Amino acid sequence: MADNFSTEVSSRICKHMNDDHSNAVILYVQAFGGLMEATSAKMLAIDVQGMDLMAQISGEDVPVRINFDHELKDSEDAHQTLITMVKQARVKAQ
Repeated sequence: MADNFSTEVSSRICKHMNDDHSNAVILYVQAFGGLMEATSAKMLAIDVQGMDLMAQISGEDVPVRINFDHELKDSEDAHQTLITMVKQARVKAQ
């Protein structure tokens, strides 16, 4: 069952990522946003093309947009894509 990325879907994914996977969110900023100096990050929104994050760098909020390598079909595709991306980010960090 496909779903669109309504405000509710985006909010649910962001809450889950920020509450349960905050370490992954900062890895996205560092590996895909190129902001290695970020000390924390929050996922603000997700849509079929990418995600909007807010990174903390030297006490300042820095907005970050990370585009996906494909257009997401549904929330399950988002789930799998985010998992793949965190694995890629961990490899880059080594």
